[in-house]
Amino acid sequence: MHHRRPLIAALTGAALAAGALAGFAGAGTASAQSAQGAAAAPASGGVKIAYYDQWSVYGNAFYPKHLDTRGIAGKLDVLNYSFGNIHPTDLTCFMANKAAGDDANPNAGDGAGDSYADYQRSFSAADSVDGVADKWDQPITGVFNQFKELKAKYPKLKINISLGGWTYSKFFHDAAKTDASRKKLVSSCIKQYIQGDLPVEGGFGGPGSAAGIFDGIDIDWEYPGSPDGHLGNHYGPEDKQNFTLLLAEFRKQLDAHGAANGGKKYLLTAALPAGQDKIKHIETDKIGAYLDYANIMTYDMHGAWDGDGPAYHQSPLYSPASDPTDPIKPGAQKYSVDNAIDAYIDGNPAYGVTGGFPAGKLTLGYEFYYRGWKGVPAGAKNGLGGSATGASAARPLSQQAGIAHYKELGGIVDNPATTFWDDEAKAAYFYKDGEFFTGLDKRAIQARAEYGRSRGLAGAMMYSLLGLDANTTLLNDIVAAVGSSPDPTPTPTPT
Repeated sequence: MHHRRPLIAALTGAALAAGALAGFAGAGTASAQSAQGAAAAPASGGVKIAYYDQWSVYGNAFYPKHLDTRGIAGKLDVLNYSFGNIHPTDLTCFMANKAAGDDANPNAGDGAGDSYADYQRSFSAADSVDGVADKWDQPITGVFNQFKELKAKYPKLKINISLGGWTYSKFFHDAAKTDASRKKLVSSCIKQYIQGDLPVEGGFGGPGSAAGIFDGIDIDWEYPGSPDGHLGNHYGPEDKQNFTLLLAEFRKQLDAHGAANGGKKYLLTAALPAGQDKIKHIETDKIGAYLDYANIMTYDMHGAWDGDGPAYHQSPLYSPASDPTDPIKPGAQKYSVDNAIDAYIDGNPAYGVTGGFPAGKLTLGYEFYYRGWKGVPAGAKNGLGGSATGASAARPLSQQAGIAHYKELGGIVDNPATTFWDDEAKAAYFYKDGEFFTGLDKRAIQARAEYGRSRGLAGAMMYSLLGLDANTTLLNDIVAAVGSSPDPTPTPTPT
């Protein structure tokens, strides 16, 4: 199953170019104490977690300020900032101002990062959360400083740094391999993001310069033990146990850091795959002891990497008999939200999945983008299950054939005349002039939320806020379906 972020490399490369032009340049079981550090998930099932992408500040001009002015921040419990990378030789968290390579390059993410966007980019008064322009002598600027301003207005909002993603998961395997390497990685990430010790670059950074911004760490390893991640990723069968041990080490060190700093509770979350062929490489019965939430990526199940089709749902709630796609080897099941959640909670012997993950810590993923094909004949079902001649045309902002943000598909995904419903799969799809798109509408959101409640799940994870239109249509529908806003009114800015 392809993941949500193969478009990162192209966007990040353009982003860093823009920045440069602007002139800125012991193995074994973990302790019981660490396992107890993971907080219990809310019983309401209404938790809302969303990703804000590092590259949002460039061509999309989607700034942290918009999380305030568009009413987004007050509707969220947790905001994940994506992504931090792992150094290719030191195997630590690090900062760099280097563009990622093309997605076809197996070394695309090696040494890449965007420290300019993180803490060196200046925001004008018009673009700042607090309405005050950045100054040259601030300890930090960039997105990190904007997050600090955002948290002042929304004190209940928790912000995590997300590590990995599609392009930056290559070296998780190496960093998780030994007790010493795990300790080294975790301590470096806590030092950089939680303690806030940023390297001095461009006159910004220094010890403690980013302290108090991040409330936890999100692990987005794509994928432990699997060959289906980015080309060139390192992986092996030992990843199954080592992933658990890595999470245990993060939990242990986060708890220790919190205990030494006033008893603060730091979050530990993970983005996990939705395909049985990848879930089998995870100790589903063990990792829940260390996580506050596991955000299941219940999308990207089908897409235009299958260029000739069938054009089918990227996130079907169920897999009916009419599903035209191939089964997941070596079993007979196909991709669906329900099959993924069953695997985590109940297990799936056909795929070697143990199950045993606490339902109350699982969130369902909600995608803010659409997968698409072109050259799809209408047939009897308005393109559903039809053949295709390739990926749908690239749109200006997403910049990749076969994928488009909600905000780029006005007149299609928001048009009843081009919106269709598969009542067997409980999924929406969209068809116009030979283009077939798969993704969310209000009805699909409601069905997914009702399913989550029926299974006792924690709530919703959304990827990513960059895809929203100015009216935040999909977010509003999810909030209404999943639960009420945790903090609808921001704290007034002192005058």
